[in-house]
Amino acid sequence: LDFDDVALGGHPSTVLVPAVLAAAEEVNASGAELLRAYLVGYEVWAELFSRETDAYHLKGWHPTAVLGTVGACAAAAYLHRLPLAQIEHALALSASMASGLVANFGTMTKPLHAGRAAACGLEAVQFAKLGLTAAPDVFEHHAGYLAALSPRGHADRTSPCPQLGSTLRILDYGLSIKKYPTCYATHRVIDGVLDLKREHGVEASRVKAIRARIGVAQASMLRNHAPVTGLEAKFSLEFAVASALVHGRVGLNELTDSVVNEVPIRALMQRLDISTDDSRCTVEPIFAMNDRVQLELDDGRVLDSGDIRFARGNAKLILSEQEMRTKFMDCTQRQSDIDREALWGHVSLLEQVSSARALAAA
Repeated sequence: LDFDDVALGGHPSTVLVPAVLAAAEEVNASGAELLRAYLVGYEVWAELFSRETDAYHLKGWHPTAVLGTVGACAAAAYLHRLPLAQIEHALALSASMASGLVANFGTMTKPLHAGRAAACGLEAVQFAKLGLTAAPDVFEHHAGYLAALSPRGHADRTSPCPQLGSTLRILDYGLSIKKYPTCYATHRVIDGVLDLKREHGVEASRVKAIRARIGVAQASMLRNHAPVTGLEAKFSLEFAVASALVHGRVGLNELTDSVVNEVPIRALMQRLDISTDDSRCTVEPIFAMNDRVQLELDDGRVLDSGDIRFARGNAKLILSEQEMRTKFMDCTQRQSDIDREALWGHVSLLEQVSSARALAAA
């Protein structure tokens, strides 16, 4: 769906949640233990993320895949209560299994990255339990994990980890919840377009030109400038802007092949000019400090969003509980075999769930 949350340069929950649910069901953990395992995975991911100053996306690496695999392994190892030696081997195994390339964004392989990261994290734990061994210095070695992900050699491979386990980075980084099922790099601009449309009553047919300014790393991910499928459109700023103008929405119902090929959509996609800003947001490093969008109308007016600091749903601009529920119901609308209201209730009170197996059966 590309509707996952965002933090640490990627999408933590799309990897950690399935891994944690699977491991928790296997050992029949409680909801509280499940949440603690999620935090373990998040914090290990955050530790690795903090050690490289260069943007992963610009090097071709998909952080969700390469960092998420190790995070998923850590979470599963916690739930399985592995002894220290086996945890060490499991993490080292997961480091060798981590992979995912930005070049595959906008294809079926991109969501496969997340699935494989979760699966590999779980497999690494199982391999370690069976006695498979791996290098104890795989993360700090000159030919190890961090070095391989840092071609310019900027990764910190030598410092200890005093924060890991003593503080919670999730309280600093948080989780940003996507409001739209498209690449997160489009979201600030979508907000800007929808705000201008609502405030000025803009009709799509009157938009003569569109100018958007985004970050360099954002632009590198939005590689589909003339998408023809709903899958390709998830990584197209042109489509996101056009859908916002034509339909007043960018949702699951808009991300279809038929909508992407509507005549008004295709006409507007050709009117977008994208420029880049090499500044870097201190909170979300894949973004510029601010995004901006302008709409030039056929009467000569230019409507300007001004600087857009955070997208709605960002950890600094959180969605309401009702917006979260609406998103949950939207995502599960095609699942006729589940009680969506009951499942929402279980998820909302996860820390009170006594059995992961009971949750899986809900």
